[in-house]
Amino acid sequence: MRFRELSGKELIDISQGERLGILGQTDLEIDPKTGKIESIIVPDYKWFGVKKGEQMEKIHWSDIETIGDDMVIVNPRTNEKSE
Repeated sequence: MRFRELSGKELIDISQGERLGILGQTDLEIDPKTGKIESIIVPDYKWFGVKKGEQMEKIHWSDIETIGDDMVIVNPRTNEKSE
């Protein structure tokens, strides 16, 4: 799967039943040795795409349960919030 195929899909946290963001408005953490995606970093936005602050949520690639046509369902077992 290519990144452009992921772009625009909504990230949904199945454990909390909430929308985390949209891929394409996120950053990816990539292992420079293997080129594999390690995690998705979701910035904390408020209205109209303006950042609330520097807080973000990190979702590990292993936490992804399903990638569908419109959504990526994640079950984050160890959410990391950083500032």
